[in-house]
Amino acid sequence: MELKADNGEGIDSWREVTLIYNAALRQIETRMEILNDEFQHVHQYNPIEHIKSRIKTPESIVKKLKRHQYESTIDNMVKYINDIAGIRIICSFTSDIYRIADMIAEQRDIRVLAVKDYITFPKASGYKSYHMIVTVPVYLSDRTVDAKVEIQIRTVAMDFWASLEHKIHYKFEGDAPEYIRNELVECARLVSDLDDRMLELNNKIQNIGKPGGGQ
Repeated sequence: MELKADNGEGIDSWREVTLIYNAALRQIETRMEILNDEFQHVHQYNPIEHIKSRIKTPESIVKKLKRHQYESTIDNMVKYINDIAGIRIICSFTSDIYRIADMIAEQRDIRVLAVKDYITFPKASGYKSYHMIVTVPVYLSDRTVDAKVEIQIRTVAMDFWASLEHKIHYKFEGDAPEYIRNELVECARLVSDLDDRMLELNNKIQNIGKPGGGQ
């Protein structure tokens, strides 16, 4: 594994990359925890179940650069790889996904660069999740660096399905037998139905006691 330093973006070593992107992840995580606490205070409800984060390995970054025919430099890594820092926000219901995405977008110093809505438009495999590429400022002693973070927002059920798909992908190196792919698509349909039914049930529970909301 080799990453050549050329001082692009003022970042000139892998150690500095991990420092900056870990700081960006901590900022996003802390903000999400604060927003979750505020939501509990105002609405007596927490939309976020839990949060996972990771920094992409140097080996994985180099492989991705080579796949896109870029030289393995720190500058190219920072410029072209959007998911060096990744954070996954797991929530209970599909309605929470868009609520959380809106809360992120409304943060004054978070800039949304791109959005991929795999909830409305699932992948052929059945994969569903809401992806955002954002930048968050990391304040160092001598400068400010806008670090990119990939945010994935999904329900518990979607996350369970995606974890299994990930294992299958690596087990068969992206070429799983057709019967397994078909079974995975069917599981995705069941997960989607479960999410819809759980959301409907939760809405019924919330409406109990309200005028016109039933017993």
